[in-house]
Amino acid sequence: MPGVTRPRRLSRDAASKSNIADTMESIIQQQAEGEMDSEMEHIMEPTSELGVPEQEDSDFEEPKAAGAKRKRQKKDETMVKKARKVPEAGGGRGRKKKQIDPNAEDQDGSLFEVVKSGKTALQAVVDDWIEGYKSDRDTALLELIQFFIQCSGCKGRITPHMYANMEHAEIIRKMTEEFDEDSGDYPLIMTGAPWKKFKTSFCEFVQVLVRQCQYSIIYDQYMMDNVISLLTGLTDSQVRAFRHTSTLAAMKLMTALVDVALNLSINLDNTQRQYEAERQKNQSKRASERLEMLMAKRQELEENQEEIRNMLTYIFKGVFVHRYRDTQAEIRNICMSEIGVWMKRYPNMFLDDSYLKYVGWTMYDRTGDVRSGCLKCLMPLYEAEELAPKLELFTNRFKARLVEMTLDKEYDVAVAAVKLSTAILKYNEQVLTDKDCENVYELVYSSHRQVAQSAGEFLNVKLFQKDEESMKNVKTKKGKKRSVNTPLVRDLVQFFIESELHEHGAYLVDSMFEVNDMMRDWECMTDLLIEEPGRGEEVMDDRQESSLIELMVCAVKQAATGESPVGRGPNKKLSSRENRQVMEDKTKLTEHFIVTLPQLLAKYSADPEKVANLLTIPQHFDLEIYTTSRQEKHLDTLLRQIQDIIEKHTDTEVLEVCSKCLEAFCQEEYAISGKCQITRSTLIDAQVEKFREAFQDFFAEGEEPDEDEAYALHAALKRVYAMWGCHDLTNWKLWDSLFHIVRMGNEHPELPAELMVKALACCSLAVVWSLQQLNENEPSKEAMLGVKEHLKEMMNACMEALFHTQDRVNEEAFITICDLLIVFSKHMGNPLFAPLIFEPDKHMQAKLSGFVNEKVFIDDDDDETDENIKIEELHKRRNFLASFCKLVIYNVISIKAATDMFKQYMKYYNDYGDIIKATLSKSREINKVATAKTMAKGLTNAFSEVKLEQNNVDRSSEGFIQIKELARRFALSFGLDQIKNREAVAAMHKEGILFALNPMENPDDPNGAPPNVAFLEILTEFCSRLMKQDKKTVVTYLDKHLSHGIPASRSDDWLPLLTYRNSLVQGEEEETVIPPGPGALYKNKVGRPKGGRHKKRGAAVPEASGFQTPAGRMGGPQTSTAIKRPRHDEESVGSDNLSEQGSERDFQDSTMNISHISQASWLAQKQQESLRQQQQQQSYGRVTRGRPPAPPGQMSMMSPGSNVSIGSFESPQSIPPQRPRFDEPSSHIVSSEVDMQHF
Repeated sequence: MPGVTRPRRLSRDAASKSNIADTMESIIQQQAEGEMDSEMEHIMEPTSELGVPEQEDSDFEEPKAAGAKRKRQKKDETMVKKARKVPEAGGGRGRKKKQIDPNAEDQDGSLFEVVKSGKTALQAVVDDWIEGYKSDRDTALLELIQFFIQCSGCKGRITPHMYANMEHAEIIRKMTEEFDEDSGDYPLIMTGAPWKKFKTSFCEFVQVLVRQCQYSIIYDQYMMDNVISLLTGLTDSQVRAFRHTSTLAAMKLMTALVDVALNLSINLDNTQRQYEAERQKNQSKRASERLEMLMAKRQELEENQEEIRNMLTYIFKGVFVHRYRDTQAEIRNICMSEIGVWMKRYPNMFLDDSYLKYVGWTMYDRTGDVRSGCLKCLMPLYEAEELAPKLELFTNRFKARLVEMTLDKEYDVAVAAVKLSTAILKYNEQVLTDKDCENVYELVYSSHRQVAQSAGEFLNVKLFQKDEESMKNVKTKKGKKRSVNTPLVRDLVQFFIESELHEHGAYLVDSMFEVNDMMRDWECMTDLLIEEPGRGEEVMDDRQESSLIELMVCAVKQAATGESPVGRGPNKKLSSRENRQVMEDKTKLTEHFIVTLPQLLAKYSADPEKVANLLTIPQHFDLEIYTTSRQEKHLDTLLRQIQDIIEKHTDTEVLEVCSKCLEAFCQEEYAISGKCQITRSTLIDAQVEKFREAFQDFFAEGEEPDEDEAYALHAALKRVYAMWGCHDLTNWKLWDSLFHIVRMGNEHPELPAELMVKALACCSLAVVWSLQQLNENEPSKEAMLGVKEHLKEMMNACMEALFHTQDRVNEEAFITICDLLIVFSKHMGNPLFAPLIFEPDKHMQAKLSGFVNEKVFIDDDDDETDENIKIEELHKRRNFLASFCKLVIYNVISIKAATDMFKQYMKYYNDYGDIIKATLSKSREINKVATAKTMAKGLTNAFSEVKLEQNNVDRSSEGFIQIKELARRFALSFGLDQIKNREAVAAMHKEGILFALNPMENPDDPNGAPPNVAFLEILTEFCSRLMKQDKKTVVTYLDKHLSHGIPASRSDDWLPLLTYRNSLVQGEEEETVIPPGPGALYKNKVGRPKGGRHKKRGAAVPEASGFQTPAGRMGGPQTSTAIKRPRHDEESVGSDNLSEQGSERDFQDSTMNISHISQASWLAQKQQESLRQQQQQQSYGRVTRGRPPAPPGQMSMMSPGSNVSIGSFESPQSIPPQRPRFDEPSSHIVSSEVDMQHF
């Protein structure tokens, strides 16, 4: 930083030695008016500090200003030297260095090797080094300096001659020159257990060294001066390894010095107390010698403390102030981690606004780990009651940023920010305003579980604190004492209502479940619902009761299963302790609700919403307790209530939950199953009988059904469907009646849609249950024939219903067809069921695809429609699309049927992009070539639509640009492996060329470009996916289809062809030409550059009257002077500073670094025909040598060891390796090696 000079290694002349304490006094004076102002009003958010762009792949940072010197200021001659103790054998500070044997060499037992091996205790290693230092401090210090150099990964060796005659800056410069450039690894970032252990040992070594030297050696003004000087110089290095290692060492050194300063402070306080105690004694009892000794000891401790403080200040200003804004995130993170330790351990010096401001500024860092490190270093400070008051000014200044970080995109940072907000709240509730708290409240509904649970803890501290005193005398109307959690449950219900997220009660429960025990207080919840309020209590309204029931049911589910809600990440396997807790909770809730659930159902039996929620509770019971605790009477009551609810209600959700409840009770493993199965049979008999009666009444001959009869039949169908969803009703023989409704619905469109829909759903269940009844080992032929007939009838009826006039009917028919096609596909698994496989024909596939186009890909721009309705409609359309995509993914229908769906990828990306992208990926796994052809067909269809709208395609129109964007997305989906996708990309180019050049003749202009030639500009997006040798083959294929060549007029219509062909020949050494076509008008001369017959490589040929094909700019390869940029891998995709390989950005970046290419000369004269043939033979003959010529119209894909044509789309099992021939150029060989200079 300006005004601060850096220390250098002390010279041999005693007179030139500087006292570090005196130097620090000078530095402090210079900085008195500088940036270390303790007043928080002067704290400003940094601009240049945090504005340094992070270069994660560069090991160098930009050099500092030339004025930042590394040498320490010379001592002012007027300043008084202070006496210091020195080791007897080590010599004083003014002594010359001992001459070191120049022939001495470090052996394998160096400090680095010893620390790296980890076989020797670091305490013993440091003690041995101290002994060596006392006997020969120069040799020991050389060993220590070499240790830091080796820990940085530098293999350079500091010779005794270098140490004796060179300054630290010169040594560092020499080591930088000798640094290994071939590898970017160094010990601190190398992976593997040994290197992780080494990092720990390295940090521990520095701290043990200071701890063992704290009583004498660190004050000898030699060892610490040299170590601090070396580390400060290394932290200024451009080499990342040096900066990283030395910064870590300097920060750990400072942490160790903080411990020393803390011990000195404690000893000084003890000495002062002893001195005061001795001085207050009577004159007769006072020992003057002891007073003098204590006074001398106090003076020595004060001097030592002052020198340690100076060291700390110097390291902070010389290292921390620069490295906390280093370009490397790990270095910035080290600084933040250590400053938190200093503030915690030595608050008298470091817990000050002049130091806290650096943490506040760094909270704006661009890297999540650094932001997280800032919050972690603040957490212990806010949690300590004695330290939190000192943070008041800092909190007020950076409170807005702290609250803002709770919404950080990095979940770890958000979690730490919420926890820090909780700590601040515990310290002082008045610091955070209501608006600040509301921002955190909303996070209890976050999809990230750790964030939500942290917010739940914040919510618990703020709103849900027990007050046992206020609940001592609160009772119900009947005199039952209320639980202490009663007001908390009321507040939770009110919070849930006010949040207006009534469909996410499970998320709120999960956030609070482990924080507050009220979530398991079942008695408190049921008492609020069942017991009448006592004196002074408020009556819960209907909305509050519904919300309480919903929260209670969610808590029951989580307690009984231990699973978090859907959408909060995968459920991890429970530990044995967690399983025990789940079993205990399940037992307790079962024992409680066995008794109280019938009472709740009796009270709310008329409310469908409450009943549907309450009946999910028995599904989480431990049903054995009915038997073991002799609670059969409560089971009988519950079964009767379920029967009554089914009789009374027609709500689908209520009926389905009743059916699921009976399903759970009827499982054979429980003793109560017999009784429950009898109840189920009785219930089904009653509902089937009602259905038959309603059916006969509705379809009575000669009578027109009225609304009551339609309602009765609909209600009966809903009950039958609900029961059939969980129980097999095949034995009740309902198929004929149900299918009659379906047939009548197709014949008479005026039939109520709800009857048709339910009948279709019931018939679908009947077919699936009949399949389930088949014997897997020996299926009956008659039974299989019956299933097949029903399936065929069902499919025919559904296909007819697809064209029904009522939307609800054809939508249900579509879903039914998709579901049955999946069930009866070739993936059934049992070969005995092969006769039941149903394969859709092309007509059915076309109808299904047409339904998707008509019902899914529609614009919903009606602003008057309610947003909730729009969301429901979008969800329904997504369900239709997902059902269709399942058919593609499971290879039930052809991939070609998805052509129109792929075409809509970009237009409806926000609504269906995730579904289409997943389908595209799965389709490629089935057949890459077929998928590529389907994508090409989708592009050509979209192009044809634009052409039809515009009559003549405008390449600048929005429609054309959207097709190009769609092509770009398709190109990115091919990934990075060119060999694996080779034939698929070739198929894409073949289909595109055939479409663009067919027909070749333009009906409007005989000399004009083909009508579809503009499609080649779209096809250009896929050129980067071709291998180099395949580009030549595609050029040949393109040339063969250019039967008429290019007319001399060179209109803009031909530009897409020029652009496409230029993309294929970029970077080729040989100049390629388009063959002239018969009957066309050609140019008479060939343009050549001046000065020679042959064109130079990379030169461009300007033509006065022709188009010049675009070419990239020259960009020479750039390499690091220390460590080469590593090759991109898949894990680096998504980095802020790196473009994804194969992405659009990567393609654009790469075009800035390719060399100038030869512009294609479009030769016109027929006498150049022979020259063209010669060039083609030279270009391609070497690759095709030894192979038969390709047949006409078929272009050969030049791959090593394979002969694949663009017209053949069968992917080879593998590409056999082939040794390169010495007479072939290396450009025709697929190499696995990568030129690192391009990275």
